[in-house]
Amino acid sequence: MKQMTLEGELVATGLEFPEGPVVMPDGSFLVVEIAGGRLTRILPDGELQTVAELGAGPNGAAIGPDGHCYVCNNGGFTWQNEKGFTRPTGVPEDYVGGSIQRVNLETGEVEVLYTQCDGVPLHGPNDIVFDNKGGFWFTDWGKKFESHMMHGALYYARTDGSLIRCAAAHLLTANGVSLSPDESIVYVAETETSRLWRYPIIGEGEVGKEPWPNTNGGQLVHGLSGFQRFDSMAVEENGNICVATLVTGGISVFSPEGEFLEFHKAPESFCTNICFGGEDMQTAYITLSGYGQLLAVRWPRPGLRLPHQSSS
Repeated sequence: MKQMTLEGELVATGLEFPEGPVVMPDGSFLVVEIAGGRLTRILPDGELQTVAELGAGPNGAAIGPDGHCYVCNNGGFTWQNEKGFTRPTGVPEDYVGGSIQRVNLETGEVEVLYTQCDGVPLHGPNDIVFDNKGGFWFTDWGKKFESHMMHGALYYARTDGSLIRCAAAHLLTANGVSLSPDESIVYVAETETSRLWRYPIIGEGEVGKEPWPNTNGGQLVHGLSGFQRFDSMAVEENGNICVATLVTGGISVFSPEGEFLEFHKAPESFCTNICFGGEDMQTAYITLSGYGQLLAVRWPRPGLRLPHQSSS
């Protein structure tokens, strides 16, 4: 396993725990600010513009086939700030559950698309990825209270509100979600276990599952030893999976076969998200959430261009 250091330029600073970076075709970026409860546009000169006030805890974001931005809202956190470093600490008193929100980028109008699946409330939607058919996979992290924890899950949904399906349940803090280049596999990263799972896609919102004693049905790609936590992820054009890694702070890169290839060390421990952009898709944009920054670095290989993503 190779170890490297992330070196690049800061695209933006002063963000309130940014995640869900999205590269836009006009050279700007979208991020959610979880602690700020909003969707923010970062202009090429670093200026910040509020696109929409989302409330609670906007977490993951992706552009859909209609050009709107779809947001996973986790329902909110309590926060602690020490010497400019921000981190989530618990569940707010006004927590009522999570949701999937749709934002019109031209008007800033916000619509709540889903709050439950088959009568089960969404606890803490976290990350989202669209497929080429126009639907989207998203994770629900669950919710952690002082005395108990709600399980996480993997979901699939349509943008018109006509379908939401639980594809895999009993995940422990399901966080990042991505698709393989041929969209035959959906990957899920668990935060607290630092495990990366894969599920073969067999239908719309349906996955193949491993039998008991595997409780979540996933195939284990890799599980790191020691103490770290997984966050969001992105896939390279060649199929490698790049997982933002907390505590140790950086990007862990795994092959589709499960080999731990590289670790790119970040400047802080809350290295939470990665996405790719640029004409050659070899610029990685990485959220450093604790200090509220978006970092741009040159990546050694091209990232996978997402559905509905234009070059910038």
